[in-house]
Amino acid sequence: MMKSFLARSARWAGSVLASSVLSASLLADTAPDRSFPSARDSDPRVLGWMQGQPPPPDRVIRGYDPDFFSFPKIRWSVCHMRELRPTVRVSRGLGAPSMLPRAEDPAIEALRVQPSNGGDALSWTAALDATYTDGIVILHRGEIVHERYAGCLDEGGQHAAMSMTKSLIGLLTEILVQEGVLDDTVEVAEIVPELADSAFGNATVRQVMDMTTSLDYSENYADPEASVWVYAASGNPFPRGVDDTSPDGYWAFLPTVQASGPHGRAFGYKTVNTDALAWILSRTTGQSVAELLSERLWSRMGAEQSAYFQVDARGTPFAGGGLSAGLRDMARIGLLMLQGGEIDGERLFPASVVESIRGGGNREKFQLGYSGLPGGSYRSMWWVFHNGNGAFAARGVHGQTVYVDPAADMVIARFASHPVAGNAANDPISLPAYQAVADYLTGRSEAP
Repeated sequence: MMKSFLARSARWAGSVLASSVLSASLLADTAPDRSFPSARDSDPRVLGWMQGQPPPPDRVIRGYDPDFFSFPKIRWSVCHMRELRPTVRVSRGLGAPSMLPRAEDPAIEALRVQPSNGGDALSWTAALDATYTDGIVILHRGEIVHERYAGCLDEGGQHAAMSMTKSLIGLLTEILVQEGVLDDTVEVAEIVPELADSAFGNATVRQVMDMTTSLDYSENYADPEASVWVYAASGNPFPRGVDDTSPDGYWAFLPTVQASGPHGRAFGYKTVNTDALAWILSRTTGQSVAELLSERLWSRMGAEQSAYFQVDARGTPFAGGGLSAGLRDMARIGLLMLQGGEIDGERLFPASVVESIRGGGNREKFQLGYSGLPGGSYRSMWWVFHNGNGAFAARGVHGQTVYVDPAADMVIARFASHPVAGNAANDPISLPAYQAVADYLTGRSEAP
């Protein structure tokens, strides 16, 4: 009975978490089988969400509404998380931003995109609309060659990064590993004794980083008794009932997770790994991940805007998917990765950090747990494609990505609000679109 109550409460208290942690294994091989209004018809400005002083009652979106992150409301909510949830700032510091140089190339808008699942080629604009793209910026050789905004987003706005947040947590961890501050071979219990009796206790830091832990933890959203609902409820930032004895906070939930077998056998995409990793980072550095991200990256990379994390009732940042940021600042993260830890002539972290991530994880273990990216792997919470261009990416549900293509000297940062969470819904268009841009830019560079 308690679990049923938690499942119901989590549906309104943990809507963003639920969307962020939809199991990749559930969604990887399934294309959407229903039709949705087009990007233009579902544009939040067209639908009038939260417009007016005050908005009409049927156009209001509130953080405690059970459907505030469902389509089509999501197309407004992704740009307004600070108005819906308590947050903590990731400060960009007090210095002036370092503006990215521009060399916009109109020829990119003339590209054609051939979907990998068949059908006619799409124009560039049609491809962006088909994937409900809210904003995209493309860097080539460190310059902005294309930038476009739609829906709820403009160049001054911030957008939910969803599970791209994981990649930033993984990057911070890899930095500490490469600097010798953190040993990725030690067991988690040595760093966070509170997790000693949980599944994480005898997992190594590296197994958590690469999500090869074996957890008795279900993310089956069709099951109202699944543990994901208890996890979602633990992040509820709103007042609780006096009879609610569920875990209060993400870190209160983690000690309850038990193992389902030996660690290290296969990849298993479980968001709780990222919140465990955030605890490891915080215990190692004495800082929250919001403070650490600001100190190591955001305040040093010339960011234009401060970012922010959603937090639980105890102020713990939601490391698994709670970051919101500006699009160009996410492109700067991609540029840092492309340039091996340097930006604007300053080294922010060792080149070995990117070398480790680009090398990828165990591909056989990855395919055992996930078939959505054939031939790919997962390393330090980054997706590695192992394609001819050496591409790797931060990825999040509903179409978020920072796509790094070393061969083309290209970074693509994209925010989106696709009605289907799993990237299987947009990858057949998005990935060919990224490759089309890479091929064009490579050919442009090689032209006499």
